[in-house]
Amino acid sequence: MCEDFGFCMELSSYIPVLVQIVVAVGIGAAIIAASHLFGQRAKTNALKDSAYECGNAAEGIPHPRFGARFYLVAMLFVVFDVEVVFMIPLAMAYPELILQNIPVVLPALFFMALMCVGVFYEIKKDSFNWNIPKSN
Repeated sequence: MCEDFGFCMELSSYIPVLVQIVVAVGIGAAIIAASHLFGQRAKTNALKDSAYECGNAAEGIPHPRFGARFYLVAMLFVVFDVEVVFMIPLAMAYPELILQNIPVVLPALFFMALMCVGVFYEIKKDSFNWNIPKSN
């Protein structure tokens, strides 16, 4: 059977991987078991479960709640920040790539067009509108 495919992987070559998996699972199980055996048992009550404010009684709510728009805009920032991370090295290596006759213009334009489609979709969904009523 090994002759049919031109290569043969024997099961003995997977023994180090199997040993590593068994050791990793064993260490994880041992840590969890030791935590349950030797760990302190917490006694809960209202005073211990309250937030600690440097010895003073807490005033008001701990922090304002963030709306879902905040997280949406944060994710959009990360997506377009990653776009810049990909485009800057391309712009720096562009002259060398052209000298070596490597076609990079069409893939780069396709990538930018794909990002523009994303921007137009976000504009259509009104994700960049900051005029939202205060609901918190």
